[in-house]
Amino acid sequence: MKNASKKGNVDILDFDKYFLQHIAIDTVILGFREAKMMVLLLQYKNTKGYALPGGFIFKNENINDAARRILKDRTGLDNIYLEQFYTFGDTSRQDKSMQQILKARGIKPPKDHFLLDRFISIGYYALVNCAHTSPTKDALSDDCKWVDIKKIPQLIQDHNKMIERALHCLRKDLDQKLIALNLMPETFTMNELQTLYETIQGKKIRRTSFQRKIINMDIVTMVKKKMTGAANKAPYLYKFKLRK
Repeated sequence: MKNASKKGNVDILDFDKYFLQHIAIDTVILGFREAKMMVLLLQYKNTKGYALPGGFIFKNENINDAARRILKDRTGLDNIYLEQFYTFGDTSRQDKSMQQILKARGIKPPKDHFLLDRFISIGYYALVNCAHTSPTKDALSDDCKWVDIKKIPQLIQDHNKMIERALHCLRKDLDQKLIALNLMPETFTMNELQTLYETIQGKKIRRTSFQRKIINMDIVTMVKKKMTGAANKAPYLYKFKLRK
């Protein structure tokens, strides 16, 4: 669940020498694939546990830099959309999940080790194109994979609530921050863009109203017709006017 890639292979029980204690970063990494919203999860097979990708903050590291480092370690990507959305610090965040994960790896920390204490976690969400990622597990997990947002299993601690809050923030800011830029391919049909919006918002949108809104926002430009058969029935392809 946590990583120490900046300094190479750091012994887990020596984390307190390098990282800030009792504070962590957890990331809700979202992608869009085959008209489905996906979230990247770590899997702990020996404990049947699942978690969001996360990590610690080096003592001489800025918080946002730590979040970018963690995201790159898990996805292999740089320069992706990233936003801090909430800080989680309830007393209930101190549970037995970390102890079970460490035990499954044959690691027995002393009872007073900070890894077993309550953590305050800074939540970030990120938006990526699934096809461009290389999901990579961390030192404690057995797998890192994309999971349909509608089929999320029970996660450790409050990670399910983290996803719910991240989606709330995403839906609220979808238009203003042009988040679709980070999820769509270079060119797309208006129907594909509408499907993305409907998937994120969890509801159907009237076709004519959606197209009118997108055109009025002046964020896309028509490229050409998509070759799918009869030329008169082929949908138009669009691209965003401002792409990073």
